[in-house]
Amino acid sequence: MGGGGQLTEPGEPGSRRAGGVYTWEEVQSHSSRNDQWLVIDRKVYNVTKWAKRHPGGFRVINHYAGEDATEAFTAFHPDLKFVQKFLKPLLIGELAATEPSQDRNKNAAVIQDFHTLRAQAESDGLFRAQPLFFCLHLGHILLLEALAWLIIWLWGTSWTLTRIPTFLFLFPLDAGRMLESHFAQGASANWWNHRHFQHHAKPNIFSKDPDVNMLHIFVLGDTQPVEYGIKKIKYLPYHHQHQYFLLVGPPLLIPVYFHIQIIRTMISRHDWVDLAWSMSYYLRYLCCYVPLYGLFGSVALISFVRFLESHWFVWVTQMNHLPMDIDHEKHHDWLTMQLQATCNIEKSVFNDWFSGHLNFQIEHHLFPTMPRHNYHLVAPLVHALCEKHGIPYQVKTMWQGIVDVIRSLKNSGDLWLDAYLHK
Repeated sequence: MGGGGQLTEPGEPGSRRAGGVYTWEEVQSHSSRNDQWLVIDRKVYNVTKWAKRHPGGFRVINHYAGEDATEAFTAFHPDLKFVQKFLKPLLIGELAATEPSQDRNKNAAVIQDFHTLRAQAESDGLFRAQPLFFCLHLGHILLLEALAWLIIWLWGTSWTLTRIPTFLFLFPLDAGRMLESHFAQGASANWWNHRHFQHHAKPNIFSKDPDVNMLHIFVLGDTQPVEYGIKKIKYLPYHHQHQYFLLVGPPLLIPVYFHIQIIRTMISRHDWVDLAWSMSYYLRYLCCYVPLYGLFGSVALISFVRFLESHWFVWVTQMNHLPMDIDHEKHHDWLTMQLQATCNIEKSVFNDWFSGHLNFQIEHHLFPTMPRHNYHLVAPLVHALCEKHGIPYQVKTMWQGIVDVIRSLKNSGDLWLDAYLHK
């Protein structure tokens, strides 16, 4: 074992003074919620108490406890020098010289090549955002909203005519983008980030990715259905082959309940700035539409819009993930892990616009801080690197992506039923 003679500092379980030398075996033994070590660039850090104050949420750090977090750390922090000042007090030592830089037999060549690719993308300026792009994007959202209101104001509030502004509301809003998310949708960017960071950190990994934690509604992938079938757990009140209809037709109240939960979360965290920005959307909406539809009609309209919008969001995001590998933690390197969990929808003017560039889901996952208008520029580099190392890089048509979601859900249901009846 490494240099284990250091004194434990008060309040930090298992903490040692900086200067210790450790093996991967010792680092991996500190992976519980109350005792967390991780490695970044061969330096060992005790993050047990810091995890609770981590701006990205404590669960993201929990998911890397006892592991090499170098690639995830680099991916999530655009200003590494700034973050280093928070790491320094947490430093307890480094890996022994005889220890490899990667844990659990990860492919060092893949990691090095991906590091080189990222450095090239940085030198090419692909991580620099273009303010004009995002201003124009937000502007076109507000323009569509203004057009929707103008149609109703000029020609009346009949439900036949209301269909037009309803679909104008639905044009791509890209839920995960700060000001757009707050002002154009009434969502909480902070709440979204805390949840979505986990998805990016460990995509399609049970117990770590909240997006695949859907038991009692869906069983996903090839592993989970068999496990729960053997346990004789009835995960659905419906016939197994009909589970995909839950994706096609969720209850009308789900989007309303979803937003109520967001508001409750912001209040419990005393996140008043976030709450104020989110409420600005609803205040603006009610001021515009209550005079036209009345209070009840305005609530009915926004509920219907959220109902339709939830379908757009689920299909656009999950066609890139649900048909992919969904399993327990395998401790792959960053590139391999993301490519097993994501695929792309082919590039076109419509697909780029309709999905908010989430058709480049692979690049979105590999480089979560890269502005989306640059995904198409880095994609050929990523594709070439995957070909070099024999890592599948999947690109589908949008129609194929939709069909694959239904096919994967049906396959999971069949696996569950077979295990439930025969194992």
